[in-house]
Order: sequence, then C-alpha cells, then structure tokens
Amino acid sequence: MQIRGINHLAMVTGDMNSTVQFYQDVLGFPVVATTGNKPGSYPFRHYFFKVGPQTTLAFFEWPGMVEPFHKPAGRPEHGRWQFDHLSFDVPDEQALLALQERLRDHDHEVTRVVDHDFIQSIYFSDPNGIALEASYWVKDATAYEPDQTDSFLFGDPNPVPSLREHKGEPVGG
Repeated sequence: MQIRGINHLAMVTGDMNSTVQFYQDVLGFPVVATTGNKPGSYPFRHYFFKVGPQTTLAFFEWPGMVEPFHKPAGRPEHGRWQFDHLSFDVPDEQALLALQERLRDHDHEVTRVVDHDFIQSIYFSDPNGIALEASYWVKDATAYEPDQTDSFLFGDPNPVPSLREHKGEPVGG
C-alpha cells in the first residue's frame, strides 16, 4: 500500500451556501463534486472543493449541528479538541500577500505574516469558525532526506526520544 497524499479532509458546516461563497468565491477553490441531499437516500449535502491535484476539502452540511465558535489557530482551548487548524500551501510570499489582501477585500479578518523560520504564514477563519492558515515554504521540509541533518528545519533543542532514536542520537539522560 502506498499513500500518495490527502484525498479529502471532511469538515462540517451548518450553511453550505456561505461555505461555498467563502471557499469558492474568496479562496478560489472550485466545487468539483456534490452528493447527498437526495430523498430516500443520503439526506445531507456533501460538497468537495478542489485544493490541488487529487486533493479536496469536503463539507457535510448538517444544519443546527455547528455551534458558533472561534478557536484561533495554535492556541489551546479547554474542551476536547483533536483538530487545531488546516494550512493551505501557496507557492511564495507574493501569493501569500495576495491572499491576505483578498481576504481583507472580502472583509475577512486575517493576521499579519507570521515568521516560523522555514515557513511564513497568515491565519484566518472560515464562516464556520474553522481556523485556517496559508503558508509557503521558505525551505521545503518535504524535500528533506531522512539521513540529512538540518538545524534550520529541526530547531527543537530537546526532541522527543523517538525522534532522537530515529536520528541515531542518544536517548537517555
């Protein structure tokens, strides 16, 4: 078995129309497939937005099931959270700044550019309160070869034991 990437990430919306307006009209992700909303069959809309080659973001429309809430990306909140945020890849700084301006032009709050050393990012939320990020690689971590050591990409001064072991470093201590 070989995993090639993400086919789709399934999220929930209480209002498919505002979700389509945001993802298709603001972010430019076209709707490439729809299903559901069929009497006698699956009753809920399920729409797929193309994010990249063979990669989609999908939404189930479950009216009344989405509580209005906003959790900023990368900040802990009380309660049971297994999802923090989704980051979309953009090719470069120019594309990141253009998206930041586009969000502002559509009256969506967006942060300043945040420097994470090997990526640069902006943060914003969709109409469902889902925390989103857009990033470009300053240095592409996906091009990293496991036998290489790059202190720019691996900046944790005290990595977890399983990573130290994998990199051939002493684990005890």
